[in-house]
Amino acid sequence: MSRPRILVVGGGIIGVSCAYALAKAGAQVHLLEKDKIGSGASGGNAGTVAVGHPPLNRRGRLRQLLVSLLDQGSPLYIPPRWDPSLWGWLRDFVRYCTDEHVEECMKVMAPLGKNALQTFDNIIEEEKIECGYIRSGYYKVCVTEPGLLSARNEAAAIEAYGYHPECISSEELRRREPEFGPELLGGIHYPESRSLDPLKFLEALTERARLRGARISEGVSVLSMSIISGRVVGLRTNEGEIGADVVVLATGPFSAGILNEVGIQLPLQPGKGYHRDYAIGPGGAPPIKIASELSEASVFCTPMGDFVRFAGTMEFSGFNRVMRTPRLNQLTNAARRCFPGLGGDGPKSEWCGLRPMASDGMPIIGSIGDIKGLSVATGHGMLGLTLGPITGQMIAQEILDTEEPKLRKLSPDRFRGAALVNTKKR
Repeated sequence: MSRPRILVVGGGIIGVSCAYALAKAGAQVHLLEKDKIGSGASGGNAGTVAVGHPPLNRRGRLRQLLVSLLDQGSPLYIPPRWDPSLWGWLRDFVRYCTDEHVEECMKVMAPLGKNALQTFDNIIEEEKIECGYIRSGYYKVCVTEPGLLSARNEAAAIEAYGYHPECISSEELRRREPEFGPELLGGIHYPESRSLDPLKFLEALTERARLRGARISEGVSVLSMSIISGRVVGLRTNEGEIGADVVVLATGPFSAGILNEVGIQLPLQPGKGYHRDYAIGPGGAPPIKIASELSEASVFCTPMGDFVRFAGTMEFSGFNRVMRTPRLNQLTNAARRCFPGLGGDGPKSEWCGLRPMASDGMPIIGSIGDIKGLSVATGHGMLGLTLGPITGQMIAQEILDTEEPKLRKLSPDRFRGAALVNTKKR
């Protein structure tokens, strides 16, 4: 296909990365974003490029899910409500919580993580992007003995896949980072990690995509797909019909709704995350050197120039952006346990966003179903930033290189039993 016309839907890190990679490879690219670039989860995430870790689907999650129904301050929270789609997703999620599934995921995600790091480094250097990029890794710190044992076991498992986590005592942690508090019992240093200001990176990458010829349109909502004889030929939008040879859906958890309109179902749920940003200085955040994660609370603490972002939690409450005070307070409470020097001034910003969670814990990338010219890039969960640029490369290779093998392990066709095309809707 000579300079194919490609529509990318979604202005988050996945969509922009796809537009950048496709434009760089010579395609005619038009990206559509219904709001503003970075208005979803991509602009407010923890800002960590963390690779090599096992998926959320792990043995023992069922008990954690049951406990989370009662505690708004837990790292994982599910408000009790009647939602058949969520309960079906949770049933599938629990089915994947086995040691065998974790091992299969790691065989895919561990090498992909190394490629993701290299891709990030290359883009930062090649495009000269200024976004507070720190290559020093991050610390995973623990305040309980069970938490520390779990962290060490995870580190040992990751080491088997060629990563180099370092177990660190509490004394050594405080030597390296004097702002750490006395409650910490120890932790892990993950050197194969990066941190950055995600919104600055996303805005810069959007500009680089434009410079390479991509057209970026904000405020354009997709109403439906135009499909003729089993092939997508464009999109109907609030600004009219837009023709295309290929459509890439990178709309996070909203991808499921768009696909449902053409009879395709994918096991996706919106997982809400939160952040609080505190300015560095007296009364605010301490001047920490590199990112850290308080393991038991699953809260990341990331320096971003003149402020520190405290981000995390996972909430399954549907498609809404309601900010629950107990969830936000959990971030601050965890931050104070990790960094007792956090002052009493209020946060400079508060935020929540929806992340696309696939039931098996892996991203969904590639052409889909029986509709020709339709690809998806979603389901990245909490790894959207981490896997954004490498996802863009994979999408570009699959679309533009006809000899490129299909992304079998990450393909939406792995859900073939659930992701069926209803021919009556085409």
